Amino acid sequence: MIRINITSVMVDDQAKAERFYTEVLGFEKNLDIPVHGARFLTVKNEDGSGVDLFLEPAGYEFAQVYQKALFDNGVAATSLGCDDIDAEYERLKGLGVPFRTPPKAEDETGFRFAVFEDGCGNLIMLTQET
Repeated sequence: MIRINITSVMVDDQAKAERFYTEVLGFEKNLDIPVHGARFLTVKNEDGSGVDLFLEPAGYEFAQVYQKALFDNGVAATSLGCDDIDAEYERLKGLGVPFRTPPKAEDETGFRFAVFEDGCGNLIMLTQET
């Protein structure tokens, strides 16, 4: 069986991304390996479940163009789940995280979602299964 062990989100600044994803979102740093002037930097869920999220440097021009196009067109770079979207929305807003979309229901899917900016060039969708 093949399984996902690492997925990634491109970031414009790995140090800033590390602070946001650990201190604000509450993930734990897992891997931090220097590679060619950057870092192979991953974060994981505090309880160790799930897959690692690679905070991948958007070092190439084509990566920066792609990241900006997603952001400018309102497309989330990735999706994160939570148990209580309303509580997370209030917590993150209280920490100054800018939201594009407050929590709302997506009737066809059975999910509630909100979209926020990570400060590293991405929109992130936060979801809760209803």
